[in-house]
Amino acid sequence: MAFSTILLRLFVAHLLGDFILQPDKWTKDKAKNRIRSNYLYIHAGIHGVLSYILIADWNQFWIPLLVMVTHWGIDLLKSYKKPKFKWFIIDQLLHVVSLFLIGLFVYGQFEAFWNSFSEILHNDTFWWLFIGYLFISKPTAIIINVATQTWQKELKDSKDSLPNAGKWIGILERVLTLTFILFNQFAAIGFLIAAKSIFRFGDLTNGKERKLTEYILIGTLLSFTITVLIGVFINAQIS
Repeated sequence: MAFSTILLRLFVAHLLGDFILQPDKWTKDKAKNRIRSNYLYIHAGIHGVLSYILIADWNQFWIPLLVMVTHWGIDLLKSYKKPKFKWFIIDQLLHVVSLFLIGLFVYGQFEAFWNSFSEILHNDTFWWLFIGYLFISKPTAIIINVATQTWQKELKDSKDSLPNAGKWIGILERVLTLTFILFNQFAAIGFLIAAKSIFRFGDLTNGKERKLTEYILIGTLLSFTITVLIGVFINAQIS
């Protein structure tokens, strides 16, 4: 069985066990009772059984055992943290990494993985893509923030906004835009701009919101312009 197939089956088992077969009652009980929660052990056991069944390599008893132990430990650690999005992401990343390492350990694919990883690191396309997505995150946000500081002073009293909402909206729209450009889906970018503009259209008829609307439009156009230029440049380098 190919190593990629093993990983896919382990990930399917994880999705079934963590999202489909785990009631909210179990999640709340684990967060409340932690190591004393019976559902913590039941949940880990289900992951082990699912992994064993889906891999269907009946001689590999290490797989369900390691899956159960690592999943139990990660969920126990998470139970001591507040239910925030940050910890949810960290929890899921730890589960994915643990499954990956379990597959490597059980099937001895360390050398093959390292060879594949080395090829990626020596591929310029990877680094261009990495630089592109890295640049459109916080660096571009800082550039836009500096460029619009003059207008920010006029809007400093406005509190009608969710904390950091604008920052995350900007990052997400740039990630989508760059991805569309890399796949030559320029029409989708126009749809994205139109969709965002619709949400602010009503403000154009409201005099007191006009400054805020113009500020958002400037920031949006700067965001799209920078991302489009980066996307076109990267496409030229990797094509």
